[in-house]
Amino acid sequence: MNSSTSTTTSNASGNASGNALGDALASAPVVPVVVLEDASHAVPVANALLAGGLGIMEITLRTECAPDAIAAIAQSVPEVAIGAGTVLNGAQYRIATETGARFIVSPGLDEEVVRLAGDDGIPVYPGVATAGELQRAWNLGVRIVKFFPAGQAGGVPMLKALSAVFRDVQFIPTGGVSASNLGDYLSVPSVIACGGSWLTPGDAIASGDFDRIEGLAREAVGIAAKHRG
Repeated sequence: MNSSTSTTTSNASGNASGNALGDALASAPVVPVVVLEDASHAVPVANALLAGGLGIMEITLRTECAPDAIAAIAQSVPEVAIGAGTVLNGAQYRIATETGARFIVSPGLDEEVVRLAGDDGIPVYPGVATAGELQRAWNLGVRIVKFFPAGQAGGVPMLKALSAVFRDVQFIPTGGVSASNLGDYLSVPSVIACGGSWLTPGDAIASGDFDRIEGLAREAVGIAAKHRG
């Protein structure tokens, strides 16, 4: 199986992982991007997001506890579609999937990560910021990409420009997205979801203020409902 074919499969919703992810995004097209310093916070954060109406989350592999956090959520909160972010290479991909990640997100485009995910049937969303990067992803068979960093890369106008050329591509803008501009991004037809860290502030996690996280999730769900119906 070549990389183009397998990657197209990984981005489709025809397998179990893809269906679960699609269902989560359909209910609320917002993906919390979570940085954890302590794996013991993983399950409470997942439960708070779920109570607020978000059944999906991405834990970034920026900290040593991230694999343990992913495993804890996969085991204790299976109704949450848990993914791994900041996956930079094949070794990190293997760690993420072995600990229970159901989808993979990268800040950039790494062909090895895309190929491995395609071979395993795992949804993978590599990051792009330019037309050239998006063309490379498109030629690998990728049809859903992370647009990152969205704010610095041109925001909504850039998304509209890219969408006019790559008409079969969907985007997950991340980086500079917040409650104040979430509606603007979700109003772009090619945007399948938005990602953001504003939903899980580091100080709220550290202090155990999970009610605040639940409230931010509810606010995001409300914004999404207003703009997506």
